[in-house]
Amino acid sequence: MLDVVLYRLGRATRPHFYRVEIAMNLFCEVSVLREWGVQGGAPREVITCFGNLREASHAADTYRKRALNRGYQRG
Repeated sequence: MLDVVLYRLGRATRPHFYRVEIAMNLFCEVSVLREWGVQGGAPREVITCFGNLREASHAADTYRKRALNRGYQRG
């Protein structure tokens, strides 16, 4: 459905990434997938399920804003 990928280019040799995705799952719930890590490395991920799209969109937007506040930028 919706996918946002942000990058943080800092003093590190490899850029960091943060990805937020909203999608429907097999149980008719809306899932928000958050994935982060160092580009080229093994990512970490968390999936949170919500009962409706409004709650999922609000949560995904909150995660996106937090990442932007931590220095991530659109690629």
